[in-house]
Amino acid sequence: MGSSDAIPAAWRAALDPVLATPEARQLGGFISAEEAAGKAIYPPRGFRLAALQLTPLDQVKVVILGQDPYHGPGQAHGLAFSVQDEVKVPPSLVNIYKELESDLGLPRPAHGNLTKWAQQGVLLLNTALTVEDGKPASHAGKGWEAITDAVIAAVAAKSDPCVFMLWGNHARKKAMTVPGLGADTHHLVLTAPHPSPLSAHSGWFGSGHFGQANAFLEAQGRGPVDWRV
Repeated sequence: MGSSDAIPAAWRAALDPVLATPEARQLGGFISAEEAAGKAIYPPRGFRLAALQLTPLDQVKVVILGQDPYHGPGQAHGLAFSVQDEVKVPPSLVNIYKELESDLGLPRPAHGNLTKWAQQGVLLLNTALTVEDGKPASHAGKGWEAITDAVIAAVAAKSDPCVFMLWGNHARKKAMTVPGLGADTHHLVLTAPHPSPLSAHSGWFGSGHFGQANAFLEAQGRGPVDWRV
């Protein structure tokens, strides 16, 4: 991961045990070897744990789970579905914005930077936190899963009720293996097809997750998320 991507203090108690596992140790070596071989890895060093840096465990209200970072130059900056300000808004995020407009009446933003969500307790987590240029899912199964599974489990173990937005089969299957998210959970678990153009018309549009999330958070006394970016 690199020294510039140290686990933030707020997450260390939850993640220290998994960092000692062989899977986590192998991850650092794998990424270093890939970079040493001249491969472009996204997001760049210093951004790979941005989701954890911007959203401490005790502040998490909502978890949105993606699969892996965008694999084009300059896109990924450590937050699932988010891109840097000057980058064209990707198709999945365009559809997220369309649903926000339909659900809450919010105008569609001109940029795709979701940092303001992260700063309000929306954990924008991918299952794998790095990817090789032009090769989606290229870092799947390389060790990130042990770390991100532990992140999801730590949120599920919180006594504060949270919202889990699980979009697509990958996110659904991933989070449903986590203790604390079963039928008797005190969290709100919302599922829908993925917002990508391939599946958005199969039930993503009209899912109303953003309004449901805020209604739940307000009922729990936690305060709503301002979904404007």
